[in-house]
Amino acid sequence: MSLPDGRLIAFYGDDFTGSAAVMEVLAFAGLKTVLFLDTPTDDQLDRFADYRGIGIAGVARARSPAWMDEHLPAAFGALARVKAPIAQYKVCSTFDSAPHVGSIGKAVDLAVPALGGDWHPLLVAAPPIHRYQLFGNLFATVDGVGYRLDRHPTVSRHPVTPMGEADVRVHLARQTARPIGLVDYLALTSGRADAALASARGDGAEIVAIDILDEASLAEAGRLIWENRGERLLAVGSQGVEYALVAHWRAAGLLGDPPPRREATTARIAAVSGSCSPVTERQIAWAEANGLAAIRIDVTAAVDEGRWRVSLETAVEAARRALTAGLSPLVYTARGPDDAAVPALKRAVTEAGADEAVVNERIGHGLGQILRAVVIETGVGRVAIAGGDTSGHALSGLGIIALEAEIELTPACGIGIARSDDARLDGLQVALKGGQMGPEDFFGMIERGRPLENGATGR
Repeated sequence: MSLPDGRLIAFYGDDFTGSAAVMEVLAFAGLKTVLFLDTPTDDQLDRFADYRGIGIAGVARARSPAWMDEHLPAAFGALARVKAPIAQYKVCSTFDSAPHVGSIGKAVDLAVPALGGDWHPLLVAAPPIHRYQLFGNLFATVDGVGYRLDRHPTVSRHPVTPMGEADVRVHLARQTARPIGLVDYLALTSGRADAALASARGDGAEIVAIDILDEASLAEAGRLIWENRGERLLAVGSQGVEYALVAHWRAAGLLGDPPPRREATTARIAAVSGSCSPVTERQIAWAEANGLAAIRIDVTAAVDEGRWRVSLETAVEAARRALTAGLSPLVYTARGPDDAAVPALKRAVTEAGADEAVVNERIGHGLGQILRAVVIETGVGRVAIAGGDTSGHALSGLGIIALEAEIELTPACGIGIARSDDARLDGLQVALKGGQMGPEDFFGMIERGRPLENGATGR
């Protein structure tokens, strides 16, 4: 037995780091995947005709339903033309969303006419990145301690979409009228998954959440999805969808062992961070303590385009000096949720009468412009971007059209290769990470091109 020829999965990610994580799961399993940073043209798709996975990295997680109405149908239309048996609307593994911003329900309502399917698996959990679901409730760990999502120390305090509900069915029901069912862990692990799915669909469920706690339930969820895909299927979920499918394909003998890991050399990097998470806060502190040049940029300047240009030029010059001195620069906007820069930016936006979304986009785009200038002026060949929403805007400012996975490091924190029409940027190594992702020595890991064997800190 083998997998069908041609494309297997087409996905739209609601942020860039999550999209890159899907690409990595597929690519490092031996399935060639390309991630476009905008809706691809047919000519661009043809350039990657032999690729098994086709992705579009989006920014819908930070957008309104009106924005989705305007922008998502074209992206979903492009995915439909890929004609993969499975399409996916990729969401954050902490299910960040609300009816007014990043609405997963709204996106599903827009995707169904283009991508179809008789039912839609909702699979958010992913044990390889410490996300778990039991009886519909989502959990995530911090430093080895598990939290229900509504009690998670970071996610429950998210500045835009704080999670006050851990049951994915209840949370999603506030965003779509489509009935939602569940295949729970007990059914999944007792040979009753197909019966539970049939029962949920018989009760009218269009979206069916699937519990996952461990590798066995992960593979069984993959089987349930693959064997009930029909002619085509729209899935909703994190990279857990891909982890599940790969686990099933491998268990069923449809997919061989993963290819050998490629090695990366140690290299200086240029890095930017727009993340306010405690995880990134610790990563910045580690970087500064271990020899990277931490450079704060004044985000309050972003309320005024002229002041912001000056701030960007100042940051570029500081980064250039760091590289000349043999150091890797890390330009950051804040050190965690309690940094004074967070309320200072809110005050500056209010006092200027500015649009907060426009200012946030300007900040992210500006971080990408910093990287572009530093790469072109210094020739540094490896960059890192921290922050899910930040990555989308920053990559736009950087000026690349697509990414491919290259170096496997830790889950959701690999190194990719940029594809660009600008020869100075084509082939640039790019590492992306969401705010909650990565080891404490993330920036050192990207410099080394490998994780530490024993998990200890060090460069």
